[in-house]
Amino acid sequence: MVIAFIFGVIFFAGASALAVGAGVGFSDDNTAVGWICTVLAVVFALLFGFVPFSFHTVDTGEIAVVKHLGEAKEVRTAGTHFDSWITNSYQYYDAKVQNVNILTAAYSSDAQTMDIQMTLQYQIVSEKVIDIARQYGSLDLLENRIESIAIEKTKSVLSAFTAMNIIANRAAMSPAVEESIKSAIGEEYFVNVITVVLTNIDFSDSFEKAVEDKMIAEQNQLKAAYENEAKVAKAEADAKAKIVAAEADAKANELLEKSLTDNILREMYIDKWNGVLPNVVAGDSGSMMIPVYGDK
Repeated sequence: MVIAFIFGVIFFAGASALAVGAGVGFSDDNTAVGWICTVLAVVFALLFGFVPFSFHTVDTGEIAVVKHLGEAKEVRTAGTHFDSWITNSYQYYDAKVQNVNILTAAYSSDAQTMDIQMTLQYQIVSEKVIDIARQYGSLDLLENRIESIAIEKTKSVLSAFTAMNIIANRAAMSPAVEESIKSAIGEEYFVNVITVVLTNIDFSDSFEKAVEDKMIAEQNQLKAAYENEAKVAKAEADAKAKIVAAEADAKANELLEKSLTDNILREMYIDKWNGVLPNVVAGDSGSMMIPVYGDK
């Protein structure tokens, strides 16, 4: 608005100087000069009230719709433009990416309530900004409509899943919701939906407590199952070890039995004999008593 300020200073100074000149002219009985200065002072005053306020600046990242007597006529992009402020007004639209933070309540298919926090990013189609002005009147009204659609579609998508499915598949919920919203916000809304992210899904405290208790119970059940499997595995291992040991003993006895010939038994008997004869010796003709001599 530097240009407007410069013109304003020029016209204000000119009008002031001419007003002084008109006063001097009339006081010196120089009515011609007085009237000329008066007319010029009026012209400069009118220019001061008209020209500076007719300069309009559109910043980078903005688009302006020029309304002529209230009707959207033209579009102005970034820069400084001259349009009469008397008949024309500027309506500014932010052409940058917009963030919409949404908080709503929803229900799962099993009637569990949840509070949803989500972020929706969109950007207006610059070439369609005049259509936005004509159909919606302002960006705020359009954004309200987009937010309503986003809430409706989010509720619809989440209502198809049970609460446990939503908890187990949180990462898959955002893409499903995003696809549904993008499909619903078509060309008639003159925006591009960039992304939709579910930032938080919060169930009721009682339900989350029930889920926590269930998870603890399942973990305890799994722990007990693992411990039981370990006991069974140990018992099976011990049984197998005993079987292997028994088979080894039997094999050893079998080999020992096969290796014990009469000669070996006789030698083992002699090695073990202490030199004392038995009192009774059995033979083919019966038993015979053998006297034992020696100290008693």
